[in-house]
Amino acid sequence: MKQLIEFLKTTALGGLFVLLPVLLLYLLLSEALGLIVALATPIADLFPKGTFDEINHPVAMGLILIMGVSFVIGLALRSENGRRLGRWIERTVLDRLPVYKALKSLTSGFTEAGKDGAFKTAVLNFPAGEREIVYIVEDHGNGYLTVLQPWAPTAFSGSVKVVNQDRLEILDANIGDVSRALSHWGVGVRELLEKKTTDVGSSGDPPEDVSGKGVTP
Repeated sequence: MKQLIEFLKTTALGGLFVLLPVLLLYLLLSEALGLIVALATPIADLFPKGTFDEINHPVAMGLILIMGVSFVIGLALRSENGRRLGRWIERTVLDRLPVYKALKSLTSGFTEAGKDGAFKTAVLNFPAGEREIVYIVEDHGNGYLTVLQPWAPTAFSGSVKVVNQDRLEILDANIGDVSRALSHWGVGVRELLEKKTTDVGSSGDPPEDVSGKGVTP
């Protein structure tokens, strides 16, 4: 009887270790597909009422709408007049919205590591020797920076701290690389830390400004 119970327990646990990651992956995919539909909804609302009532695949249509509008906007921005109009709209309207600046910095951080105006990934060093991956959110211009300490596996939730730039090393990785590792409970962090890191205040140069307000040397 004892052997039977042990067999049932070990077999169930073995199956659970396979099933649980599959279920988590399914939940993540469901969230991603729902996000696509939510993002495409405001675009669909611009069309005449009833245009998409007969759509059987809302996710596919959402992707088409998002990519189509992105292509049209990108095409317009290739012209000088389009770029001028885009800068004017951003300067006079969008830049006045704090949430826009944050989202712009966040999305820029996904595309290019260390890009000006983007959230940067960094390593925060503690006196006892621990190291923690953080996002640099804003440069105060006086040697201090605002950072977000993300929690795993929710890579964009965490605590906000103000730290001295001497405790930070810029990580040669974009936000997408870091968030992927955090969403996997830290798997892949070793590879990220093996990439080149640079002290924020190294080489005698002032830290790069991520807030768009300029840095005082």
